[in-house]
Amino acid sequence: MPAFRTAAGRALGIRARSLVGRLTHPLLPHDYLGLLNPLWGRELRGRVVRVVPETDAAATLVIQPGRGWTDSYTAGQYVGIGVQVGGRFHWRSYSLTSTPVHDDGLISVTVKALPEGFLSGHLVNGLEPGTVLRLAAPQGEFVLPEPPPAKILFFTAGSGLTPVMSMLRTLQRRGAFPDVVLVHSAPAAKDVLFREELHALAARCPGFRLHEQLTDEAGMLSPDDLPRVCPDWAERETWTCGPAPMLDAAERAWQAAGIADRLHLERFSVDLSGAGGEGGTVTFRSSGKTVEADGATTLLQAAESVGVQLPFGCRMGICQSCVVPLAEGSTRDLRSGLASVAGDRVQTCISAAAGDCVFDL
Repeated sequence: MPAFRTAAGRALGIRARSLVGRLTHPLLPHDYLGLLNPLWGRELRGRVVRVVPETDAAATLVIQPGRGWTDSYTAGQYVGIGVQVGGRFHWRSYSLTSTPVHDDGLISVTVKALPEGFLSGHLVNGLEPGTVLRLAAPQGEFVLPEPPPAKILFFTAGSGLTPVMSMLRTLQRRGAFPDVVLVHSAPAAKDVLFREELHALAARCPGFRLHEQLTDEAGMLSPDDLPRVCPDWAERETWTCGPAPMLDAAERAWQAAGIADRLHLERFSVDLSGAGGEGGTVTFRSSGKTVEADGATTLLQAAESVGVQLPFGCRMGICQSCVVPLAEGSTRDLRSGLASVAGDRVQTCISAAAGDCVFDL
């Protein structure tokens, strides 16, 4: 049996790592690896291999993930990306458009630059190949079950196509396409993400049917129009992603038809325009930092503005990664207006100060 698989071999390895750790103190061996190659450090990172334009306002970032990444994600999930701009790391979550099993080990996300989107514009227009990013582990429940349903409807608009693209590519890679209909809306042909690939897939795959709604010419497509473009829509398991009004309309339509359990939604943004907090002084006791925050600034944003790194994931109030205990004071959920008090656990990405509050962080 090889030495590293015996108890003595494992003990020797532990002593060796301990010795190396003492020699490198106060840094850890991983810190020195990170100096040699930024993808080998303790933090999960990735290097941008190339930036591929998709439309005038969107691009795909092809990324080589570093040490600690595994291909265990599921098609439809999203990943957190941290980019340093102006001396600060800015984080956003984007759907993976690659397939979980990929021969070259690369991953990809497709980003649409929004007029009000500071980071999305930088990722699409200002990011150079070779840039090292921080990555957060994949998350999300907007995924296909295994095995997939026999009849599927994807109902998407704009960049809501991105998680579905990973699902389509995964189904194609497996070579076992069920009965799939994609109903996708965009203003014009030039705005349709992956348009050439989608039309090619529809031409060669009998199980896949594409309805492309160009809204500048044909107008908006609502759930009321689905019987025309997909007559058996109510019989299909449906995944829908797009602007909030479209998702709200879909929820109402599926509920009215009595099939709400067949509808799966992915929201790219959360409405934080509800009842805000009054604002106040937010104290991070262990870090020795305080910040004055108004009632519309999330606690996560407030912390990052003074260099306090809180846990987070989706930044949308979905994944629960940002939940921390509130030591003193009160906060308010910006979506619902519900208050939290000392002893409660608070979602910092969608909550603001409702007076002075303290966290033991």
